[in-house]
Amino acid sequence: MNTVGYGGAETAEYVRRHHKHDVADNQCSSLLIKHIKAPVHLVWSLVRRFDQPQKYKPFINRCVVHGKLEKGSLREVGVKSGLPATTSTERLELLDDNEHILSIRIIGGDHRLKNYSSIVSLHPVIIDGRSGTMVIESFVVDVPEGNTKDETCFFVEALINCNLKSLADVSELLLCRKGSSQ
Repeated sequence: MNTVGYGGAETAEYVRRHHKHDVADNQCSSLLIKHIKAPVHLVWSLVRRFDQPQKYKPFINRCVVHGKLEKGSLREVGVKSGLPATTSTERLELLDDNEHILSIRIIGGDHRLKNYSSIVSLHPVIIDGRSGTMVIESFVVDVPEGNTKDETCFFVEALINCNLKSLADVSELLLCRKGSSQ
């Protein structure tokens, strides 16, 4: 497993406890970390919205959830042009409001991310003397025929990094708006 931005004993414990993936020979896996200058409850209010990932994921333009928002729920997401996909069908594997953990699995769609599974966990940290959030996102995915593990991980990491940057931007903007309205 690649560990971009990985470090610290406490972070290692979070990874050990929450980011377990069984990785087959034909798969790649990685882990990314983003520090956000907004408290966990605010960041979690965005991440937990399995029904509205487009609130912070810039490559998603629509989302339709089938059934209630619970483990096993399915969503159909539309992907914006510019990526090698137009739709993705995803299943909610875990939504833990106490531990701040979301896990999804892609089960269909017109893309090359076969057997993709991800886990996102949020952890409170202090950033510049204020409440902040450390977001850890890990994934495992099949390596498509014709690609290497490195190429596949690079592509998925680039998507996740864009999502995490957008999550930070949206969270920090919400925090500023909340602070200015008080």
